[in-house]
Amino acid sequence: MNVTRLIAAGVAAGVLTAAVALPAVGGAGVTAKSAMEGINLKPEELNEPPLPERTVLQDANGKQIAQFYYENRQSVELDKVAPIMQTALISIEDFRYYQHGPIDIEGTARALVKNLTTGGVTQGGSSITQQYVKQVLVNAAETPEEQQAAIAPTVSRKLNELRYAMAMEKKYSKDQILEKYLNIAYFGAGAHGIQAAAKRFFAKPASELNLVEAATLAGAVQNPARTDPNVNKKSRAALLERRNVVLDRMAELGKITPQEATEAKAKKLGFKDVKVPGGCEVSKYPYFCLYVQNEILTNEEFGKTPKERLRLLQRGGLTIKTTIDPKMQAAADKAIKRYVSTKDKPVAAQAMIVPGTGEIKAMAASRKFGGNKKKNEISYNVVADAKHGGGSGFQQGSTAKPYTLAAALEEGMKYNDGFPSPAGYTAASYGSFRDCKGNRVGDPTHEVRNSSEGGGGFKTLQSGTWGSVNTFFLKLEERVTLCKVVKLAKRLGLKRADGGKLREVETFTLGVNEVDPVTVANTYAVFASRGQYCTPLAITEIKDRNGKAKQFKPKCSKVMDPEVADAVSGILSGVFTKGTMTGVGGIGRDAAGKTGTTDGYTAAWFAGYTPNLASAVSLGDPRGAFGHDLTNVVIKGRHYDYVYGATISGAVWKYSMIDALKGIEPVKFTPVNQARFGGCTDVCAPKPKKKREDGGPDLMDQLNDQFDLNDDNPFERGNRGRGRG
Repeated sequence: MNVTRLIAAGVAAGVLTAAVALPAVGGAGVTAKSAMEGINLKPEELNEPPLPERTVLQDANGKQIAQFYYENRQSVELDKVAPIMQTALISIEDFRYYQHGPIDIEGTARALVKNLTTGGVTQGGSSITQQYVKQVLVNAAETPEEQQAAIAPTVSRKLNELRYAMAMEKKYSKDQILEKYLNIAYFGAGAHGIQAAAKRFFAKPASELNLVEAATLAGAVQNPARTDPNVNKKSRAALLERRNVVLDRMAELGKITPQEATEAKAKKLGFKDVKVPGGCEVSKYPYFCLYVQNEILTNEEFGKTPKERLRLLQRGGLTIKTTIDPKMQAAADKAIKRYVSTKDKPVAAQAMIVPGTGEIKAMAASRKFGGNKKKNEISYNVVADAKHGGGSGFQQGSTAKPYTLAAALEEGMKYNDGFPSPAGYTAASYGSFRDCKGNRVGDPTHEVRNSSEGGGGFKTLQSGTWGSVNTFFLKLEERVTLCKVVKLAKRLGLKRADGGKLREVETFTLGVNEVDPVTVANTYAVFASRGQYCTPLAITEIKDRNGKAKQFKPKCSKVMDPEVADAVSGILSGVFTKGTMTGVGGIGRDAAGKTGTTDGYTAAWFAGYTPNLASAVSLGDPRGAFGHDLTNVVIKGRHYDYVYGATISGAVWKYSMIDALKGIEPVKFTPVNQARFGGCTDVCAPKPKKKREDGGPDLMDQLNDQFDLNDDNPFERGNRGRGRG
């Protein structure tokens, strides 16, 4: 069977591209023009959406802080591409590119014959113009189904592709089309376009590519998924093999000599694996950058569906103005660096948030962001939750106790209400605590002990909080009920870092849920703003490539009685002067906060606020907090037997807040309504009796002797024992 009969048979069978091969029946003298006329093909204008370009992040002052690409691309003009690169690509993809029209009749017929004899589509005959058209259609596709349709081996798709190609060649010169193709083509390793590929593969611009490098990139465009050198050794070997095919083809066409091809084939692949320029990894504020990136992908404010949100990013060219404050960020970075080294395995992380707006002003961590384990880099957002690129977080510890305190104040308890709080507490029954579904979650088989930071004795809402007394808070949670505490915490925005449901268990008040600094800081911001909860806000404006802007305002709602929030602040203010932060001290202006040392010293926290700014600092080991606790550790060259909430996290919080608030007028907390919260109700502290004339102890002395846990300096006491604080 000759070629003409093969082609005719292909037409009858409806084989891919048979229609374009029909004119070959008339003989070799048939021109491309007559071929188009023979099958009644007419040019059709192709919509060419702008290529995805860089997205720029700006700080609150409008200064660029990061740039990243969802398609790493830097479009360049053709004269910025090495001639050898152009030659290599044309040699392997379309060697008659400058001689034929929209399609290469010879190439298409040759491919058709091959496909007919093999019983399938095994060889393509597309010109570079057709390939460009296909890339445009693939890029414009919004779903996997549309992408598949853009490359489907069907006659209708091929004919449409040809119509578009005809219009392309009327609209642009050959050089212009080649330039467009080089800028749109994907080369693997996340590199879109020749300039990004040259830098990613070989650490040089496209204008400086040599023969070996040009052949490598020319070979990569055929099947970048198979030859992606960033995947594994097998894919690199496939790319090397493909490179050599290109070199052989160039020699066959006389573009290089056989000797040059032999010498080039003897060289190694030479893949430099250069990290993509831009992206959060090279941002000055990588953790905040990650937060913004993931906020767009997961927040319905930026699109009702994942598809819409992805579309927003893929179209690129965005200018995103954010909330981050360089001064506050520098304050957090400096304070963390003062106490924790980048080389330490435990990582300190801090978030700062404005009460009343939810604006995130700083996100800092002691370890650098990146994937280099030898440099002790961390590859996820340790400051945020999993939804924003973070991990599973660390147990909250006693920074969760203010939720129970607030619930008690909401229930009508007063400052001097309290309970005898022994060294140990055991629930009377399983029904002593019930979750919000009514399940009994008390544990009468387990005794909870006070930490060294929280002594026993009769404790009030004030002294129990200042001393961070575990047994007091369990009794308080039992009185208020677990469900009411959980519901209040949720109103403040508390959620697990991993996105799972909060653990509603007896020890909820002691902070058994794993959380992140952004979340904790934002819950405390509710107290600072007198009961206003605001969704954490990182983005204030997005401009598209055409300059059209969309504003994003704070989303806030009242979730707590302002007077209750004031009462919480009134007690938490005493933590600096009468509680577990006594040894660290305050910041020279109205402030409130709470230390948090988890059971077993798996993590250490401090969360606090002024009316201007809320912040939370965590410290824990990402390798696994329970397997790598904070006992007998060396951090920033200093040995610690035990690390408490005040020890490092509290100190970081103090000095970062002092610097962050410089130049900002101090604001005082609203005075507590003493008529409502002063004094006590039915659980008052026993009044001490006067000392007997013989000098014997009064009742309080007897109580303290009974429980054998008098309060002394909580910061000094924090260096002697184990437990939460």
